[in-house]
Amino acid sequence: MVLAFKVFKKSCPNGKLTVYLGKRDYVDNLTKIEPIEGVLVIDEEYLKGRKVFGQVICSFRYGREEDEVMGLEFQKDLLMASEEIIPANEKKATVSKLQERLLKKLGTSAFPFTLELPKSSPPSVTLRPKNETEGKPCGVEYSLRVFIGDSQDEKPHKRNSVTLGLRIIQFAPSKNGRQPCTVVRRDFVLSPGELELEMSLDKQVFHHGESIPVNMTILNKSNKTVKKISATIQQCIDVCLFDHGTYKTTVASLETTEGCPLAPGSSFSKTFTVTPSIQSASPDRRGLALDGRMKDEKCDLASTTLMVNPDERDSFGIIVTYAVKVKLFLGALAGELVGELPFIFMHPKPNPRKLEHNDSVNVEAFRQDTEDFGSQDNP
Repeated sequence: MVLAFKVFKKSCPNGKLTVYLGKRDYVDNLTKIEPIEGVLVIDEEYLKGRKVFGQVICSFRYGREEDEVMGLEFQKDLLMASEEIIPANEKKATVSKLQERLLKKLGTSAFPFTLELPKSSPPSVTLRPKNETEGKPCGVEYSLRVFIGDSQDEKPHKRNSVTLGLRIIQFAPSKNGRQPCTVVRRDFVLSPGELELEMSLDKQVFHHGESIPVNMTILNKSNKTVKKISATIQQCIDVCLFDHGTYKTTVASLETTEGCPLAPGSSFSKTFTVTPSIQSASPDRRGLALDGRMKDEKCDLASTTLMVNPDERDSFGIIVTYAVKVKLFLGALAGELVGELPFIFMHPKPNPRKLEHNDSVNVEAFRQDTEDFGSQDNP
């Protein structure tokens, strides 16, 4: 049986340099990020003694592109990894199975490269703009840049450089952790007794598309009346660059009068189900955090940002968390009682692909499965 790999390919404008990648999504396992492994094909006569460099750039855009005037720029570019690919480093002789097969297929003008990202690299995330005409969206993006030059510090020319969009993603942990639960109480001035709300979730980790059951029990030991109940899922975005860069967006909501009015001395238990999604959020809500975008791909809500060391949060740029918020409305004079429970909202880790040990590559399948990145990934 012949095994064919799907690869992504892009060439520079003058056609002298072509880059092949096996994938564009790289998983952050918290302790290590998957290495970026690829192969480049170069016209060696065009080099003329120059070198080929590979770099990974992390771009953090925190303001609208249309507001960049008088030299003001709302973007920070960080060099996350850099390597001299040609002349090749003889010490790095190990190549992956995909690289090995590409090298056999592409001939003597092909060179492998591997770039390692630091483990504290932030995951890719995009903040939804109010409309698509505002230019580049705010968020954290990655790109692989391969160029020909004399030094890695020089500015690459577009005619002999290739830029490919990448994504750094995180998957949900395999362990669910502790079951989230909380109890909130409120007493009232000049009124006896208190109102108690007990909340819990079935588990700590939920996956995209999964409904979230919110278990609640209300004990009304006060002389107030509960008139309405609401349960919402809130996405909390923390832009670490600013002191007050935290804001929340509702991505699922439910309001009910079931069990209401809840009179003094009464109790009520119920499980409400809410499902967070892009469709549940306000369509004109600017700043909703989405997974890093690629051309012609469906977007999901951004996943929870996982960190090994909370002290490194400033290096993440944008941190996304989720919480269930329950409100008990008591009327205009008595106010409300609010309880919150944080939880983890992520994609499940996919099953690893089982590759067969086969050294041959199907030529036709290789050509058909080769894709080019869209113009969105151009510098």
